[in-house]
Amino acid sequence: MTLSHLIHFSGAHRQIRNRPWRLVVCTVTALTLLSACGNNGRAAGPGEAGGMPAMPVTVIEANPQQVPVIIEVAGQTEGSKDIEVRARVTGVLTKQLFQEGDKVKKGDALFSIDRAPFEIALAQARAELAQDKANLEKAQREATRLKPLVDEKAVSQKEADDANSGLLTAQASLAVNEARVRDAELNLSYTRITAPISGVTGRAEFSEGTLVIPGAASSLLTTLHIIDPIWVRFGFSESEALQLRRAGSKSEVKLLLSDGSTYDMAGKLNFTASTVNSSTGMVQMRAEFPNPNARLLPGQFVRVQVAIGEREAYLVPQAAMTQTDQGKLLFTVAADNTVAPRPVETDGWSGHDWVVSKGLAPGDKIITDNLMKLRPGAAVMPHARGEGPGAPAGAGNAPAADKPAQKK
Repeated sequence: MTLSHLIHFSGAHRQIRNRPWRLVVCTVTALTLLSACGNNGRAAGPGEAGGMPAMPVTVIEANPQQVPVIIEVAGQTEGSKDIEVRARVTGVLTKQLFQEGDKVKKGDALFSIDRAPFEIALAQARAELAQDKANLEKAQREATRLKPLVDEKAVSQKEADDANSGLLTAQASLAVNEARVRDAELNLSYTRITAPISGVTGRAEFSEGTLVIPGAASSLLTTLHIIDPIWVRFGFSESEALQLRRAGSKSEVKLLLSDGSTYDMAGKLNFTASTVNSSTGMVQMRAEFPNPNARLLPGQFVRVQVAIGEREAYLVPQAAMTQTDQGKLLFTVAADNTVAPRPVETDGWSGHDWVVSKGLAPGDKIITDNLMKLRPGAAVMPHARGEGPGAPAGAGNAPAADKPAQKK
């Protein structure tokens, strides 16, 4: 700054000494001029006042590895067996003998129907059976008595034939009433409705006091589900089904639950449709999973992952991936430590990492943090995870203050 400039500045200062609000502006302007004089007119470089310092970023090195080829689709769980429990006789429900959602064993009582009408019917059938037994004994005695008399010509052959016919009729009537007694006993047993299998009960369809009728809508009382093992239904496209057939017995099935966690037991395919659905173009499939703790329930929506082999690809953390209008993008570090955007193609997930199939080369340095602050060509200071600014002491970059002072 020349002497004339300083004199001009001093005069301007005297003119505004009575204007406090302009004093601050002039002071800032003067300080800026003095700073420019101190730099001899040089522009501020990186790291100096007014420059943009290189941003520290964490990087990982891209290394190709063998990763599983996974097809992921939506699926829904269902019991491996779903049994409808229905009333088999007409009557009024008197008791519900289970709690909805309980585990029951085969033979456990679930409902009871009013027994009185069936007990009466059984008593009537037994009385008729007793009457038929008496008639049979009478017919047997008559036939036995007439048989020797026919030989002696003491009675006519017609009387003997009538006696034999009466015996056969009594025997048939006895058989009919024995069947009626069995039927009455069976109907009486149906008033105690038991679990046909061991499983988990569903919702009770009707409350106590309801009249239930076999063959009608009211006959369905509840449903039993076998959920260990549990089944998962899903579908593959034609191309995916072709890949699966090529993989053969190497396929492994896993589940992702609605909260994003992975089900801790692997499953196996137990059904593949032999035709393609003409309306959807999908091949229906089913997998079976162990479910000892009932963590999976029928009707639950899940994500099914089927591994059909391995291939060479790159695993990239989720935090490093950026989604743009043109597709997925990674930020890498160029040789001159500047940001180099890299469009990539992905093929699903492996655990919590993206599987990158195209766009990377071995040794590429992928930036995993500060993505929102990056711009193409910006200078960066790359460092490995656990190093760089803010790393704990002992990580290879301990602060100088922690070193012992040298003796003079």
